[in-house]
Amino acid sequence: MDRYAVIGHPIAHSKSPSIHAAFAAQTGQTLVYEALLAPLDGFADTVRRFIAAGGKGMNVTVPFKLEAFALADHLSPRAKAAGAVNTLSFRADGIHGDNTDGLGLVRDLTANLHCPLAGRRVLLLGAGGAARGALQPLIEAGPARLHLANRTAAKAIDLAEQFRPIAGALNLTASGFDDIGGEAFDLVINATAASLSAAAPAIPDTVYAPGALAYDMMYGAEPTTFLLAARAAGARRVADGLGMLAEQAAESFLIWRGVRPDTAAVLATLRAALAKG
Repeated sequence: MDRYAVIGHPIAHSKSPSIHAAFAAQTGQTLVYEALLAPLDGFADTVRRFIAAGGKGMNVTVPFKLEAFALADHLSPRAKAAGAVNTLSFRADGIHGDNTDGLGLVRDLTANLHCPLAGRRVLLLGAGGAARGALQPLIEAGPARLHLANRTAAKAIDLAEQFRPIAGALNLTASGFDDIGGEAFDLVINATAASLSAAAPAIPDTVYAPGALAYDMMYGAEPTTFLLAARAAGARRVADGLGMLAEQAAESFLIWRGVRPDTAAVLATLRAALAKG
């Protein structure tokens, strides 16, 4: 039976095993998917033992996405752009690394939340790994405007410069939170880790255009501090990152099995379980 896993530290909280079990049942695939706890200094060894035992692929979560990038023999264009890997495939010609996080974000926005990106004004908050992983898929979705903002302006500006070669004619700019100015955006995405500490990025209330959607890559049983602040500032709609979790998993499943599962039922189950605590 084909074996897959999610690897991280910690890992017991991961929803990936239940998500992929549901995908397998839905698509008629026969496989085993488990959670693997790797020592902080033993990522590569854990991966190689899994390969030696017949493993076919792995999802990679915190804190190993950069190590997965370094371990891969072959990288997809979006993994190269992200500088991180969350999906490993073990093939005859070596370890293949991909990144499905940004694709999952775009899919959640466009398919689940019915928020088209083409021609829209988008504000992306943060300049770390989450923001970097989202940038190429966001650019490819064709927004009219994409502004990167970060607490440390230099990091946002540097990130924008790195992606400028693939941005083409897209209006891609960057600044610190204090220098966003009076511009309003149709979509504001929080890719910072502020929600982990029950905080919100210090951005002006005026960033939300009429009808704007505020999106937090984090998720929880209750709205995050960012989403509460966005709603108070006038965002018409708010959404957390649970859909992104399901969609990036579906993209990984597609890479491995050649079929993309329908995420609607799985996402509904995740949402219900989250509400129950």
